Amino acid sequence: MNLPKDLRYSEEHEWVKVEGDKVRIGITDHAQDELGDIVFVELPEEGDQLEEDDPFGSVESVKTVSELYAPISGKVVEVNEELDDSPEFVNESPYEKAWMVVVEPSNSADIEKLMTAEQYQEMIEEDE
Repeated sequence: MNLPKDLRYSEEHEWVKVEGDKVRIGITDHAQDELGDIVFVELPEEGDQLEEDDPFGSVESVKTVSELYAPISGKVVEVNEELDDSPEFVNESPYEKAWMVVVEPSNSADIEKLMTAEQYQEMIEEDE
């Protein structure tokens, strides 16, 4: 399983990459593996406000539909439009091509509350 060390992780299997005063958000390699082949991704609009732990979109696989939960609160400043036509990027490249949104955090301290790669790995192993 691919778990980049420079990212932070939520209990709902989203990853967060800090990029200056913004953060890029997507779902983890573990999450896409559990879901199976992704066939559709629903994302918020630019300008939407995300609230920590609230749903902000969904991913649909051949097996199920899963909600995406905001790991932090903030304003959506960019949406990955490529996922409309290429939802398979979520399976092929969860950390590079398949980022979902870029957000300006309401409170950057929220990022520190997220798990490190090591903590996320421990959580997954406990769940198995």
